[in-house]
Amino acid sequence: MEDFKKILGKYCGAIIGIIIAIIILATRLYDLIIGILVILAGAFIGNYVQANKDEVKTKLKNWIDKM
Repeated sequence: MEDFKKILGKYCGAIIGIIIAIIILATRLYDLIIGILVILAGAFIGNYVQANKDEVKTKLKNWIDKM
């Protein structure tokens, strides 16, 4: 019983992560999570481009010229 408590204490985070992953897969919440991540990535990229317009413009121009 003492060994079980050691294992449980050592790997508690991994066990919780596995349980959460099983719940997400069983309820198909991963579609929602992927959608939210795509929205957040778009917001982050848009904010970066807005804050660094000149730098992004020159980088895009150089990249297009290479093509």
